[in-house]
Amino acid sequence: MQAEAQPAEVANPTPSPVSVKPLRIALLGYRSQPYGGGQGVYLRYLSKALVDAGHSVDVISGPPYPHLDPRVRLIELPSLDLFENGLLSLRPRHLMSMTDIIEWTSKLTGGFAEPYTFGRRAVKYLREHREEYDLVHDNQSLSYGMLQLQRMGIPLVTTVHHPITSDLRIALNAARSAWERVLIRRWHSFLNMQKRVVKDLHNVVTVSDCSRQDIARDFGLQPAGISLVYNGIDTDVFRPVKGIERRPLRLMATCSADAPLKGTRYLLLAYARLLETYPQLELLLVSKPQPGGKTERLVKKLGLVDRIQFVSGITTEQMVQYYAEASIAVVPSVYEGFGLPAGEAMACGVPVVSTDGGALPEVVGDAGIIVPVKNVEAMAKAIDELLRDPGRRETLGNAGRERILDKFCWQVCAREMSQYYREVLSHADC
Repeated sequence: MQAEAQPAEVANPTPSPVSVKPLRIALLGYRSQPYGGGQGVYLRYLSKALVDAGHSVDVISGPPYPHLDPRVRLIELPSLDLFENGLLSLRPRHLMSMTDIIEWTSKLTGGFAEPYTFGRRAVKYLREHREEYDLVHDNQSLSYGMLQLQRMGIPLVTTVHHPITSDLRIALNAARSAWERVLIRRWHSFLNMQKRVVKDLHNVVTVSDCSRQDIARDFGLQPAGISLVYNGIDTDVFRPVKGIERRPLRLMATCSADAPLKGTRYLLLAYARLLETYPQLELLLVSKPQPGGKTERLVKKLGLVDRIQFVSGITTEQMVQYYAEASIAVVPSVYEGFGLPAGEAMACGVPVVSTDGGALPEVVGDAGIIVPVKNVEAMAKAIDELLRDPGRRETLGNAGRERILDKFCWQVCAREMSQYYREVLSHADC
């Protein structure tokens, strides 16, 4: 099992809140999907935790916009949002904007320009409003615009959750044809920008030691130059729910169905194998398979169309209720930069079977069962062992909740991030 990493220590400990002036913080997100998207979750809960800690926070975001605490101001930077609106949404007024033209032509040719074009829009906004903020915190756009902000003298922090190079490798390995690999490389071409930008950023922070090592390897940085502040889990929201009875034969997983990175394929194969022993076993997937996509085809091939319940677009409250009904939560990911699905399930007191993909062992620790990535037999065996042992399920569920409260709640994250911000500002004043 991977050893637990400790968050990077900051040289100057934060004084008590009474003696410290609150900060004015701008959090940036180029796309902040409110449900099921890790970046939207990060912006929502980090901004709330920072406000709880006494700071003033604006979130500056492109669409889809995040759902935020009422005390956090959302500043919308509209894009063409072509993944939602399609190429035919272009209007004559858009031709007056070079940023819009770049976004449209990139999508037309199979690219993904949103990080780059968001950076252009963010620079335009912050050039006019820079005096309103003590510090700007970018959530992984890694765009050329961030270097412009840095050159403007704006103290800038950048979170890199994990290098998208990992996504690219896994997607290429899962591709079935040379043409599919061409399309995958084209879509990931924004990585060329990110690799150049990250080398010139002064203050990079990440969410796990695994991500720190991967970022250093893939982006050519020194691990010691990347700070670590673990993500948090909202333990007030994600919690055990009294009065809801667990279904002893209900498995649950939260994963992007058609993203190879999330390992849905291996969970489906393990589930099909378990049905031979447990014909009444249920599987609830918080996911939305693409019509005609790989997941839908595999479900049909395995004869699971009437056995799996897919849910999507649900509220956080509905998610917590589903966790309360589940007997076991499965995290089949091939790679996770942090592992929010594992942390949220553990916070809800659900025993977890997780792969060892990326940072998952850091989050799960000894409070769950960890199996090798892509190992269908090991996953099925671990689930089978828990199905046969209600006592162990209860023990792991309780241990998981305690682990998240102790190490991965947002209060801890906000405290450590505030300390990091003040370290950055102390250097900016030198």
